Amino acid sequence: MTKPAEQLYCERLNRYVTAMRNGMPDRVPLRPLAAEITAKYAGYTCQEVTHDYRKAFDAVIRCCTDFDWDAAVPNMVYVWTGLTQAVGLRYYGVPGIDVGADVGFQYREPSQEDAFMNREEYEELIEDPTRFLYETWLPRVCGEVSAKGRPTSYRNNLSFVKGGMAMLSYFSAFGPQVERMRRECGTVSAICGMLKAPLDILADKLRGYVGLAFDLMEVPETVLRACRALMPHLGYIALTGADPQKSLPIPIWMHRGCTPFVNRGHFDTIYWPTLRPILDALWARGNQVLFYAEGNWDAHLERFAELPAGSIIYHIDRGDPQAAHRVLGKKFCLSGGLPNVLLSMGAPDEVKAHCRKLIETIGAEGGYIMDASAIMQNDASIENLKAMTEATLEYGVYRPASSPSSAATAPAGGNGPTPGLPSWVTAPAVPPGVCLPWEAKASELPPISGDPALVRRVWEDIEGLAYLYIWHLLLSF
Repeated sequence: MTKPAEQLYCERLNRYVTAMRNGMPDRVPLRPLAAEITAKYAGYTCQEVTHDYRKAFDAVIRCCTDFDWDAAVPNMVYVWTGLTQAVGLRYYGVPGIDVGADVGFQYREPSQEDAFMNREEYEELIEDPTRFLYETWLPRVCGEVSAKGRPTSYRNNLSFVKGGMAMLSYFSAFGPQVERMRRECGTVSAICGMLKAPLDILADKLRGYVGLAFDLMEVPETVLRACRALMPHLGYIALTGADPQKSLPIPIWMHRGCTPFVNRGHFDTIYWPTLRPILDALWARGNQVLFYAEGNWDAHLERFAELPAGSIIYHIDRGDPQAAHRVLGKKFCLSGGLPNVLLSMGAPDEVKAHCRKLIETIGAEGGYIMDASAIMQNDASIENLKAMTEATLEYGVYRPASSPSSAATAPAGGNGPTPGLPSWVTAPAVPPGVCLPWEAKASELPPISGDPALVRRVWEDIEGLAYLYIWHLLLSF
């Protein structure tokens, strides 16, 4: 007899959280970060799920219903091209327009000469990152936005209205999708929030990788100062999107901080010192971080091992699962390690054998979550997706189950986006969460005859929406 969805949800949430806290649940949880593969299974093209997020939501529901997944992302095809086209983002190739209808959306890396931020503009970024993003970065990445100093236009003004309303519409749709997963499928939302490392932001969206590589060699102190300027904003965005119940982890998509992209010296002096304080601040408030370590991060496992026990879940992509287990397994839950090439080109029996090996080695004592090495796009085969599921259900049962590791119990933490955080979060002249500080606005108003605190609160609430718009364009799209 099939269990009610709510009962399944409670069992799966307990299983997922127990594993993330490095304990031994009743069995290995299944948490596939499945993107375009959900479209393939549901009979949609990449264009359909990238351009129409409702179909992307439906595809996830279809997979969660048909597979025994414990947790899934409500929409792993996260970039909604309806919004990117509304503002004219230049760094995306859109399925069905710029690339084939069954090709996932593509990032367009600018040349060094066409980087979205010039080296001489570091000081502007450092002085006020939010203002720099609006005035300088946005016109360069958005074809609809007028360049700084140029006359505005109808299409410029329209892009802000369309972009803001589109983002609000899209983000507001995630809450009902999470509830739908729970109510219809008994499936847990796998992640909550967004985090990226300051150096990755410079490489991904501002200087480009080539430009940043030259900067690291020629002006490393300037790069470090820029990363420090980004830290409070990235920490703030992570907290504003975090799970209020502190059950679900905040993902960090780790791109270009590993070797060979960045050498060990720059990792130790720039990448890690400007990321570690954010991680510590999040953990102090009880929020775990999913280290989605894209690429091979084996050279840095010892540094990750310095983090407090249980503060992260370490996801294995191209690194050695045994090395990750040896260095990190006593302190942290591990996930992934099933090669995407195997899911694409291997036979189902090979997939099942590899899953069994992962379960019986790095997952033998709990603290392991089954997943592909990287986000699953439409090159994976449906048969191999089923094989991964079947293998986990067959080989991943623990007898007996245990409670979460006592060393991995999250601190109680506080509530809200800023109280209790380290000084670097509130250090900037323009703090995170606002574009124009209240003090500047108040100087323009006549004497307030009513309650000034009410006026300030509402002003800052609306300011926060404009702030989130520009930072999520940078981080999420």
